[in-house]
Amino acid sequence: MSEQIRIEVAYALPEAQTVIQVTVPPGTSVRAAVEASGLLQKHPDIDLETNKLGIYGKLVKPDTVLRDRDRVEIYRPLKADPKEVRRKRAEEGKPMKKGGGD
Repeated sequence: MSEQIRIEVAYALPEAQTVIQVTVPPGTSVRAAVEASGLLQKHPDIDLETNKLGIYGKLVKPDTVLRDRDRVEIYRPLKADPKEVRRKRAEEGKPMKKGGGD
């Protein structure tokens, strides 16, 4: 086993996505990888207590141990609950738009 593993940490905003490649020791947690990536300094809106984290689209806990070539993703909170939006549209009698969206 090599002495370091390579991972990516990704954070997407509506206008741009940031992907940082990081080399960390085996046994590194998702939280430690995010901290090592520098994204917390670049994007002060990220709060590891509220933002959800994932590996390749699957939600994980911050203490999950990473494997070589994992892609850590930091998810932003939704602006509106999709179920609530559909319920309000139904109450107002508005037709649903195909494919979601506003």
